[in-house]
Amino acid sequence: MSNRMKNPTEVFPQALKGVMNLLGAVSAGGLPETTTELVAIRVSQLNGCAACLQGHATRLDAVGLPIEKVVGLPAFRESPFFDEAEKAALALAEAVTRLADAEDPVPDELWREVTKHYDEKQAAALVLCIATHNLFNRVNVTVREDPSDPKWAR
Repeated sequence: MSNRMKNPTEVFPQALKGVMNLLGAVSAGGLPETTTELVAIRVSQLNGCAACLQGHATRLDAVGLPIEKVVGLPAFRESPFFDEAEKAALALAEAVTRLADAEDPVPDELWREVTKHYDEKQAAALVLCIATHNLFNRVNVTVREDPSDPKWAR
């Protein structure tokens, strides 16, 4: 697979700075790094972003993510390897990634579950994490970013 064009963040370097600022805000939000990584992987699975999935695969050891969690992501609701906070974060990630699939894509019940586990700062970081990884996925899928050499994972 070859890229259709340069990644837009290479064409407009200021765009990459903006995305990196968003990710910096997420990092400062107080979420466990394993949670943000799980969310990024699940969003990338849903969007079929091979480059992002490959890039995140290179980070598993660095963030301390056990393979049981990564393999179990598509079935996180039934898996014993995820705690309730992670399940809430992943459910929100699915809902936000699939906004068009439901009349009320982020129902109050889901939001109550999220805020039961995360304070306002963490919830804000979680929303930004989900949105930013959806942005990455949409750009990378569109330009057919090479999964064998994802530039952002270097």
